[in-house]
Amino acid sequence: MKKMILMALLLGNVAFAQVKKGEQVPNFKLETILNAPVKTANLQQFKGKLVWIEFWATWCGACIEAMPHLQQLQNKYKDRLQVINVTQETAERTKQFMKARPSKLWYAIDTAGKMGELFPHRLIPHSALISPDGKLIAVTNPESITEKVIDSLLANQQVHLPEKKDNLTADYIKTYFFAEDTVRNRLVIQPEIKGGPGMRLNFMDQPAFAGRRLTFINVGIGNMYQEAFGSFGYGRTINKVDDKEKQRYCLDIIVPQKEQLFPSLKAALAKQFGIKASIQKQDKEVYVLKIVDQGKFGQIKRNTSGNRTYFSMHGKIDQQSITMTDFADYLETFGVYKSLVVDETGNNEKLDIKFSFQPEKPETLNDILKDMGLGLEKANRKVDFLVLEK
Repeated sequence: MKKMILMALLLGNVAFAQVKKGEQVPNFKLETILNAPVKTANLQQFKGKLVWIEFWATWCGACIEAMPHLQQLQNKYKDRLQVINVTQETAERTKQFMKARPSKLWYAIDTAGKMGELFPHRLIPHSALISPDGKLIAVTNPESITEKVIDSLLANQQVHLPEKKDNLTADYIKTYFFAEDTVRNRLVIQPEIKGGPGMRLNFMDQPAFAGRRLTFINVGIGNMYQEAFGSFGYGRTINKVDDKEKQRYCLDIIVPQKEQLFPSLKAALAKQFGIKASIQKQDKEVYVLKIVDQGKFGQIKRNTSGNRTYFSMHGKIDQQSITMTDFADYLETFGVYKSLVVDETGNNEKLDIKFSFQPEKPETLNDILKDMGLGLEKANRKVDFLVLEK
C-alpha cells in the first residue's frame, strides 16, 4: 500500500465571517493536510485553480459515496482543480479511514470548525466551489459539480448551480416546538423544516417531559410508525406506501401520563396519514448475539448510577444502563453486518458500554465483540416485521 504522508490541519486564530456567492474568500490557511505533497498552504497559493472544499465525515454514507466522483474529477483536471476534503474528525480517525480506503485526494482536519465559519452548514456532504481568482462560485452538493460545470468555469463561462441552503437554527426545539414544563397535552404535526437535519428526541434527560413527550423533526412517516409500534428499524420494516407518502414531516406530542404516549401517537398517525400498520412474523436469516466467553463478558462495566444514556452513531457507542437487547439493536442499526441481529445472550443486566470502531474495516468491530466475550452466529429465526400499507 502506498505510504501516506500524514499531517494535521490547523487554522489560525483568525475569525472568519460567512462568505456569500460572488464574494472574495479570505486567504484561509491550511497548516497541515493529510495525503498531500505540501505541509502548509493558503488559498492564495491555489490562485489560477478551481478550489473545491468538500465537507465530509467518515460516518456519512452520502459523503463516502461521493468520493469516487471527486477523485474522478481531480484525476481529469489535475493542476487546474484542487479538491480538499475537510472534516471535523481527528487526524487519527481520518488516517484510519484513508488506510482502509486509499485515494489520492487531499484530506484536511478542522476540529475547531473554522472552515465551517466561512461556509456554514448543518448537513453533509457540503461543497464550496471557489474560482481561480478566489471568489465563491457556489455552495452546493457534490453531484452538482460535473465535468460540464468545470469545463464552463475554466472557459470563463457563467454557470448556475443549485444552492444548498441549510437551516442554521441552533436549537430546533426552542425555536419551533417550545413548550413550558407545565404543558400536559399537545399534538403538533407540520411539514418538514427545509434545510434542517432529521432527528428524534425523547426528552429522557428532562424530568418534566421524560416518557411523555416525543418529537420528530424532518423524518418520514415510516420513521414515526416504527417508533410508535416498538422501535422497529429499517431492516424490520416493510414499507409499501407510495413515494409521495414518504415525504418528511415534523411531529411533537405531549401526553399527561407516560403510558399514554405510544397509544396516542398511534392514534394521531392513523388519523393524519391513514396508513395501515401491522406486525407480522417472517422467517429470516439473522445474526444471533451470544456470550462466548463468560470471563470476558463479566469484565464489562455494570451500571451503578441508574442513569440511562443513548449516544450512538456509525462507528461509536457510549451508552449507560444498556441491556444486551439494546446492544443487539445497536449492532443491527449501526454495525457492519447488514443483517438483523437477535439477542440470545439470556443476560438482562444493565451495562455501561463505550467503544469506537472503523465502519470501513469490519474486523475492528469483530475484535471488540471478541474482547467483550460476545460472538455472532448466523441462524434462521422468526422475526417480527412492521408492515405499512394503504
